[in-house]
Amino acid sequence: MKPLGKNVQKAYARAGVDVDLGNAVKRRIHDRVKVTHGPEVLGKVGGFGGLFRADFKGMRDPVLVSSVDGVGTKLKIAFTTGRHDTVGQDLVNHCVNDIAVIGARPLFFLDYIGAERLDPAVFSQILRGFTKACLGAGCALIGGETAQMPGMYQPGEYDLAGTIVGVVDRRKMIDGSRIRPGDAVLGLASNGLHTNGYSLARKVLFETMGLSTASRVDGLKGTLGDELLRVHRNYQPLLTRAPAGMIKGLAHVTGGGLVDNLPRVLPPDCDVVIRTDAWRKPPIFQLIERAGNVPRLEMYQVFNMGIGMAVIVSQEDAPAFMKLVRAAEIGCISKGSGVVRLEF
Repeated sequence: MKPLGKNVQKAYARAGVDVDLGNAVKRRIHDRVKVTHGPEVLGKVGGFGGLFRADFKGMRDPVLVSSVDGVGTKLKIAFTTGRHDTVGQDLVNHCVNDIAVIGARPLFFLDYIGAERLDPAVFSQILRGFTKACLGAGCALIGGETAQMPGMYQPGEYDLAGTIVGVVDRRKMIDGSRIRPGDAVLGLASNGLHTNGYSLARKVLFETMGLSTASRVDGLKGTLGDELLRVHRNYQPLLTRAPAGMIKGLAHVTGGGLVDNLPRVLPPDCDVVIRTDAWRKPPIFQLIERAGNVPRLEMYQVFNMGIGMAVIVSQEDAPAFMKLVRAAEIGCISKGSGVVRLEF
């Protein structure tokens, strides 16, 4: 078969999908990704499936835990600022936290990138974020999918999704079943908005207030873009400091805020009472509430309001936990029907 000449553009490339560019970009992945690999990872990056040889020594009844998520419209901030490494970290850390609430440790992570067109510089930044977060979480980045889809995305835009798989010994699972009235609810501070509420935040900050990512606002460090690109925290290393059995329940405060996430771990006969004056709200949330005239209750159902992870322990264990991990006591468990009650 006669090869195409050097200067002949392929029909698929003319249609918007540059296979050669995609292959060139993917060839650069291996060296960056392999730094997250331990001896459990078999094969090489780029195969049809990632290979992970799990070792469950020391576990009586290992249970695999998986989760999948995205970054939402926080990506719009990355597009505007030209910074793409933080959203890669966001995606991994969000997924890690989602399985950490069950007590699982992450094993491996897979990513999906769908783009209007592959930009090697942007792809490199995203991958740098993935690998940094995977190293921090002690999990391997073993594969993924990168798709060029002209017509599906606006020029210069892309979407991200990720899947994580972890493991927990069944006898050590954190399922909320031991939660009782009188238990303490502790809050671990968030690092800004994390990855939720950006559609409302962008509407208020950019449309209502007329700000831009380059704007500087009193009370915020750096630009508004810097504030909105703060990296979603990984709480798993902090949670592992607690002795086995101390933590009765965990809630990752993502979409739905404190109002909708805490009930997911409650027994049906328990409520959570949250004292909203128990911690200082970061200025970004105060700005959005005031400028957008957003009802207070809705703020707690859309945003994390400065609490990225809620931890439920016995009242007796609360002081010991707070010595191990910097946390605020933000409420308590009471008899009820499985809902959150906010005290303003």
